[in-house]
Amino acid sequence: MNTAPLQGIKVVDFTNVQSGPSCTQLLAWLGAEVIKIERPGTGDATRNELQFDPACPSYYFLQLNSDKKSLALDAATPDGKDILTRLIKEADIFIENLHPGAMDKLGFSWEVVHKLNPRCIYGTIKGFPLSSRFADLKAYEPVAQVTAAAASTTGWWEGDNAVPTQSGAALGDSNTGMHMTIGLLAALAQRQRTGEGCYVYQSMHNACLNLCRIKTRDQLTLDRIGYLTQFPQYPNEKFGDFVPRSGNQEGSGVLGWTYKCKGWESDPNAYAYIIFQRGAKDFEKACAAFGFEDWLTNPDFNTADARDRHKQEIYARVQAWAINKDKFEVVKLLAPAGVPCAPVLSTKEIMDDQSLYDGNTLVKINQGGKVGEFVTVGVPFTMSNYQPTYGPCPELGGNTDEVLTSLGYTAEQIASFKANGTTAPMPKPAATDAKK
Repeated sequence: MNTAPLQGIKVVDFTNVQSGPSCTQLLAWLGAEVIKIERPGTGDATRNELQFDPACPSYYFLQLNSDKKSLALDAATPDGKDILTRLIKEADIFIENLHPGAMDKLGFSWEVVHKLNPRCIYGTIKGFPLSSRFADLKAYEPVAQVTAAAASTTGWWEGDNAVPTQSGAALGDSNTGMHMTIGLLAALAQRQRTGEGCYVYQSMHNACLNLCRIKTRDQLTLDRIGYLTQFPQYPNEKFGDFVPRSGNQEGSGVLGWTYKCKGWESDPNAYAYIIFQRGAKDFEKACAAFGFEDWLTNPDFNTADARDRHKQEIYARVQAWAINKDKFEVVKLLAPAGVPCAPVLSTKEIMDDQSLYDGNTLVKINQGGKVGEFVTVGVPFTMSNYQPTYGPCPELGGNTDEVLTSLGYTAEQIASFKANGTTAPMPKPAATDAKK
C-alpha cells in the first residue's frame, strides 16, 4: 500500500533559488509529482552558483531539488504559454516566487490560473506582505531578517562587534518554504470541502517575523515595565525603548549562556550551552552537579529572581568550572542531574554523526556521475506509516519530452518546440567569414 500523503497531487513548480524549491522539494518527498519549470539552457540560478566543479550542478541546487522533474520551458513564447496552460489545467498546485508583477506580466496571475483551473491552488512567495511599505523591495535572505527584527535582536550588545547580525539559519528562505508548505497543505484540506482552490500568499518577512514572536513578546514587556529581567543587561544597564541584542541569553525566563570549554583557544566551537531552570528542585540538582551547594543558602542565588539580578556572577563561576573540561564532558557531568545543556556542534561534527543518518534527519542521495553521493537534510518530521525515499535531482530539461508527451504533444511538435526556443536555447547563428 502506498501511504505517501501527497500521492496523486501534481505540482507545477515555477520557483527558483531557495524559498520556493525548499517547499516543493518537501512536497515531492511527501509523494507529489513536482514538475520544475526551468529556463532553457540556464535553469535554476543555483545550478551554477557556488559550484564545487564547473561541470557539475552545485550542492546548493542538489540539496533543494531532489525527486523533481525538470521541464525546460520559456513560458514567454506562444508555444511556452500553451504548454504552461495545459500543465496548469492538470495541476493541483501552481507555485511561483518571481519578483512582484512578473507572473502577471507573463500572463499567469492568480485570476488567470483560477479561471483556467478552479481547483488549482495558487502559491506565491514574495518578500513582504502586500500591505508593507517595503512591498516592492527585492528580497534576499538578509533583507527579510533585517526587516523582521531578527538582525536587530541577534548579536552582541556592546563592544566593537555590537552590530545587527543575521542568523546562520535560513529564516527568510527555507523557513519561508516550510511556512508555504503549511499554507498549501491547509489549502488542499480546504479544497476537499469546497472543491475549489485558493490563493496562498506567503512573504519571507512574515515567515521570519513568525520566528521572532518572542521578541515581540519582549517588546510588550519592555513597553510595560521598562526592562527585561532575563537579558544580560539587567539589572545594571539601562534599556532603551526597543528590544536590544542580548548575546547568547536563552530568551525566556531561564538563565542560559554559552561557555568556553577546554580547547577553545584553537577550536572556535569548543563551547557548551548550559541553562539554570527557575524551579527550586531543579536548581538544587544543578548545584549538586556543579558542586555549588553554597548557592543554596546564598540569598544572591537561591531564588530565580535573585539569580536574574546576579547573572554575571553566575556566568563567571560556571565559566571557571567549564574551562578545564571539554564540551562533551560538561554534558556528561550535568545531563544526569537534569540540567539542560548541550555541546556546540559544528557542521562537520553534525554531518560526521552517523546516528543522524536515520532515514530522515540526514540522508545520502546518489546523484551518479561526477557528483556521486551527497548529503542533505531530509523530511524534518517522521510519520509512523510513511518513509520518504530520496532520489536524485533532475538534469536540466531531463523530463521535457516525458512531460510534453503526457500532455498530448506529438513527437513533431516536441521537436519544433526545441527548434523555436521554447524548450531549448535557440541555436547560435553560424559565424560568417570576415569581409575580404
